[in-house]
Amino acid sequence: MNKYFYLSVFLLVCQLSIAQQIKYTTKNNDWDADSLGNHRVVLTLQKANTHLAKAIINWRRNDHHPETKQLFIVDSASGKRVMNVSVTGINRESCVLYFEPDAGNKKYFVYYLPYKVDRKSNYPNVKYMKAQPTAADNWLTTIPNSSDIEGATVESIESVNAMNSFYPMEVIATETEVNNLISQNSGRTYLVFPEDRQFVIKMKHDLPQRWITTGVRNVFNGEAKRGENYTYQLGIYPTAKDLNGVKIIFSDLKNKSGQVISSKVMSCINNGGTDYRGNSFTKEVDIAKGDVQAMWCLVNIPATAVAGTYEGTVTISPKNAENTKIGIRIKVEKATAVKGGINEPQRETRLAWLNSTLAQQNDVIKPYIPLVVKNNTIALLGRKVILDKTGFPKSIQTYFTPEMTSFSSIAKEVIAAPIKLVAENNVGAEKWQSKGVKFTETRAGTVKWDAVNTAANLQMDVSGTIEFDGFASYMVKVTALHDVDLKDIRMEIPFNKEASKYMMGLNLKGEKRPDSYEWKWDVPHKNQDGAWIGDVNAGLQYSLRDENYVRPLNTNFYLQKPLLLPTSWGNDNKGGIRINEKDNHVLVSNYSGARTMKKGDVLYYNFTLLITPFHPINTDFQWATRFYHKYSALDSIKQTGATVVNIHHGTPINPYINYPFIRWRQMKSYIDSAHQLGLKVKIYNTVRELSNSAYETFPMRSLGHEIYSPGKGGGYSWLQEHVADDYIAAWYVPEYKDAALINSGMSRWHNYYVEGMNWLVQNVGIDGIYLDDVAFDRITMKRIKRVLTKDGHPGIIDLHSANQYNKSDGFNNSGNLYLEHFPYLNRLWFGEYFDYEKNSPDFFLTEVSGIPFGLMGEMLQGGGNPWRGMIYGMTNRMPWSDNADPRPIWKVWDDFGMQGTKMIGYWVEKNPVKTNNPEVLATIYKKERSALVSIASWAKDDTTIKLQINWKALGIDPAKATITAPAVNNFQQSASFKDGDEIKVEKGKGWLLVLKEEK
Repeated sequence: MNKYFYLSVFLLVCQLSIAQQIKYTTKNNDWDADSLGNHRVVLTLQKANTHLAKAIINWRRNDHHPETKQLFIVDSASGKRVMNVSVTGINRESCVLYFEPDAGNKKYFVYYLPYKVDRKSNYPNVKYMKAQPTAADNWLTTIPNSSDIEGATVESIESVNAMNSFYPMEVIATETEVNNLISQNSGRTYLVFPEDRQFVIKMKHDLPQRWITTGVRNVFNGEAKRGENYTYQLGIYPTAKDLNGVKIIFSDLKNKSGQVISSKVMSCINNGGTDYRGNSFTKEVDIAKGDVQAMWCLVNIPATAVAGTYEGTVTISPKNAENTKIGIRIKVEKATAVKGGINEPQRETRLAWLNSTLAQQNDVIKPYIPLVVKNNTIALLGRKVILDKTGFPKSIQTYFTPEMTSFSSIAKEVIAAPIKLVAENNVGAEKWQSKGVKFTETRAGTVKWDAVNTAANLQMDVSGTIEFDGFASYMVKVTALHDVDLKDIRMEIPFNKEASKYMMGLNLKGEKRPDSYEWKWDVPHKNQDGAWIGDVNAGLQYSLRDENYVRPLNTNFYLQKPLLLPTSWGNDNKGGIRINEKDNHVLVSNYSGARTMKKGDVLYYNFTLLITPFHPINTDFQWATRFYHKYSALDSIKQTGATVVNIHHGTPINPYINYPFIRWRQMKSYIDSAHQLGLKVKIYNTVRELSNSAYETFPMRSLGHEIYSPGKGGGYSWLQEHVADDYIAAWYVPEYKDAALINSGMSRWHNYYVEGMNWLVQNVGIDGIYLDDVAFDRITMKRIKRVLTKDGHPGIIDLHSANQYNKSDGFNNSGNLYLEHFPYLNRLWFGEYFDYEKNSPDFFLTEVSGIPFGLMGEMLQGGGNPWRGMIYGMTNRMPWSDNADPRPIWKVWDDFGMQGTKMIGYWVEKNPVKTNNPEVLATIYKKERSALVSIASWAKDDTTIKLQINWKALGIDPAKATITAPAVNNFQQSASFKDGDEIKVEKGKGWLLVLKEEK
């Protein structure tokens, strides 16, 4: 009986208290959220001394199943938890509870979402504490018969800080309020709530209490500045059925004097826009019954607009329901917004950036040169491609010297014969009849061509594109002219043996290419669709794709969005790659296996090529540019000899991952001071995950999965309490409570990213960026390089990658994965989880150094191996490892005078200095009458070597030559040697020797 009595009282109280308005406040991190939760109710008693208190809390929670979650009542004075607590009724709307106050205190806190952090790391797993009884049985028995119950008044609901507040857009309407609202608007299939941009729609499955208060309105009123990227929202709530294909249609806005703001400057980002490639697109918007969909509308107010009030309409037009017109009334102020108002991103002015085409035109970027077409030959920096009549390359030539520091007049052939697509039927190969190559575009940055090839049963339409950096893309459309049974369709790439010494990809680390090799598709587990095969001064990367290719996620998230198996190449896993060395060439056969094609069937055997190297190595940049990778006092950085400061995220001036727009004034002040000291500053800003502090988080969530990936949710408390569901939790920085979400991959966020970079260069003065792996393609990389180098800015880009060759990352090589970005990088930092002790020189050369691609690098994991690093010109960076301080080697560089030296690596056949042990390698840095010789050992044990020196090639008179080892802290002791001396080399170590002609 008592149970039902109290339940009835509870329901009655809930009805009476629906209209009660609770005060919501934010605190300044006044309590430990990671033990008590982010939210609390403040209760006040009328009298301090009572043995039993009752509280009715209309908290309107947006989380589900609050009855399963623990709540704490804490004495505000002592901080002591009250254990005698009884919750007699609890749901999302309200709660009734009894508790035993401590004598003498009137104020109590009810923490209603306490949680525990299961793993305090950068990927925390927050678990909300389960409801458990804590009251003593004998105390519980006193509640029904007590005549002295003190009512506890709800003073306010507090959040630990403003970021965590639910007010006002995450305070839910009650079921009764919603039902009443629907009843009052009976006959409508859906309701529309025009909303100002300052009240961002956040909840997807609930109406906010605010809309009950404001009611259903048919007019929106807003205020904007002239020239502003103005935004507003339309919250659409289906009440009768699901809505399909919802569109927003705009009218012109007019003032009383007849001036017009054209509908052409209006758009709804949910209905479409401009993709990251610069192409326009439209989107279908479907809304489930009972869900809330925010439609974000943009109005680019003309700077010439006359101040005044402009009126018009928007029409909400679903495919399967009635249209609804909403009046739009925007008061345009006399003031003019600066650059569209983008310096006030909290006003959602930067949503216009999502449709930006900035730096999209494929202009040539230095050091590259314009493409030149002559007959069927296309010339580009250090390379040439000669097209066969089929449209495929019949010759790919490179003109780089083996040293990679300049160009040669003698071409090195990458392929030994034309690339061809072989379609084999039961009697042999289809014989293509080619109509020849037709160039359709010849610009400085891009050349395009078509070629039509026909055979008895098939037609092959080839569309090729090459760009100024050496990237080529092929769309190969194979159409069946008749029903045909095929034994195989394969692409054969006959590599020149002298240009295919090394291989990287397809389950192989960077290593000597095997004589024969077999590989099969395994897209659920492996991010592999091609490989790089080459030598230091000539090579080719290729990737096999079809018309449905989508770039997968990377860095721990590959398995959540893997490659799509190409219908053509994969052929239900019949396809694969076979490599065989034969005479003077290496045949790479990319086969798809047997299949039947019906007349009219179409398959796309698309692929991409990257011709390496991209440009000569700029060794002088390597010696002069010394990174300091930590936010520190600038004077102390200057004293180290570093020249460029990398500012990571999670630092005072760049706290929020991939969103460096909140503390930009502090960042600018730091950069200005650095420039006065002659230092450059680069910042961490990449794409893969995005801080929850981004002002645009919820507008972009309204786009479905366009920008944020679907996922199981979880992660840090803010994500669970505000984003709620359908996301992937990413990196978390405890110091700043910065919880990121994983981006979906290629999206309009990249347009924003480019615009943001441009803004940072122009307004903050950044000198470049530090990329921590890359989650965008080469289109975005080119755009980034353009805006970073605009107006003479240096635009330095260095790329760090953790070793991607593991299960979570899909067993891809970092170098192979990111090769399309290498043309625009200044330095590599590979990297984390790379083993510098156990891997071979071939691994160092191909996967770490960057040398075969025209780059140089640095070492990371454990400080690297300084002896092995130096034969590739690599050191560590400050102040990454106490055990591998690069300053002693920097001093050697300065003492020797590395600027202007010529690097001749051990991989160069005519290197003037070699050792008599093939497991101990030597690279030299040569200048007039002297050379710095770097020696590193991969021998299994300590060994002795003798130098084999071509003094004539060095330009040194051996009679006047000295061989000395300068003292280098933590590297070597000083020593001197004579030509022909045995030199002891310890296991895994080496020497730096100066060969010099004395006057």
